[in-house]
Amino acid sequence: KECGSLLEAEWDKKYAAYKAAFPKEAGEYMRRSSGQLPVDFAVQAQKMIEGFNAKGETIATRKASQAALDALSAFLPELLGGSADLTGSNFTNFKTSVSMRLNEGKWGNHINYGVREFGMAAIMNGVTLHGGYLPYGGTFLTFADYSRNAIRMAALMKKRVIHVMTHDSIGLGEDGPTHQSVEHVSSLRLIPNCDVWRPADTVETAVAWASSIERTTGPAVLALSRQNLPFVPRTAPQVSAIAQGGYVLSDVPAAQFCLIATGSELALAIEAAKQLNAAGKPTRVVSMPCCDVFDRQSAEYKKSVLPASMKKIAVEAGVTNYWRKYVGLEGAVVGIDTFGESAPAGVLFKHFGITVANTVAQIADGS
Repeated sequence: KECGSLLEAEWDKKYAAYKAAFPKEAGEYMRRSSGQLPVDFAVQAQKMIEGFNAKGETIATRKASQAALDALSAFLPELLGGSADLTGSNFTNFKTSVSMRLNEGKWGNHINYGVREFGMAAIMNGVTLHGGYLPYGGTFLTFADYSRNAIRMAALMKKRVIHVMTHDSIGLGEDGPTHQSVEHVSSLRLIPNCDVWRPADTVETAVAWASSIERTTGPAVLALSRQNLPFVPRTAPQVSAIAQGGYVLSDVPAAQFCLIATGSELALAIEAAKQLNAAGKPTRVVSMPCCDVFDRQSAEYKKSVLPASMKKIAVEAGVTNYWRKYVGLEGAVVGIDTFGESAPAGVLFKHFGITVANTVAQIADGS
């Protein structure tokens, strides 16, 4: 105890001298060590989101994630990235990424973890426990099984760790059922205190990143697409509402039906609603990029988005049971309750009935 006190006093003396000589650097050291974000983070993040909205790109959300990292890295120096040997597929590097090479004594902000998903996730937990860095790492969503225990520990410890998990559904195509993570999004949502985001386009991806960074009390999983997803136009209030996890994307007077969708299926729901509205079946569309965040909203807000009076149909290219808490027994879920198949993405979506026609049929045939 006495030895520890002496060492601490010596360190405090050295730090006081350092602070006097380098006040700006000392302030940055304390900010990062305490886990606080830069004072202008919210402003800079909002500029990033607005920029994505103005650009309106149609790209895969894994590429949108990389674009977000490019923007974030400019004002968030504590980002420490990496991947389980999948950087070229997860796009977890950014323009100023420098790979760590400890044997060369070289500083870096990107770790090549190798094919060791659990090791990566556990190391990220250790980094956030140490402090000073904001760790994130990438792999395919199907390999979340290997990372799960470490993800669960981050949630249990209430630590901010961000998992970038791409190739999120049958949309990855020919790799087949071993890589098509039909059950993983729902199973990760069941981990307490773990936010799982499945964004539909560039703007929702940017919000997912900003929200995951701003939340300091638990980990986040970003489930991202391999395939390109169309940009979805939104009003300014709708862009702001993304951070609430679920929001009304399109509506009509006296809507009787509600389509709830995430990720690559949002565009499908938008088209289905257009056809249903044209057929005299007034239909609302709700985008639900993060069920965990939506569930933390007030009862009034949740009722305003998902009124009890509307018949609800959820659309997600994955297992269906999770969505019953929103649609009820009287609603329907367009999803997949089997393993995938090996074929091009478009063929698979049609094969499994994740289509506009099948979504329309849930209302047209059942109302």
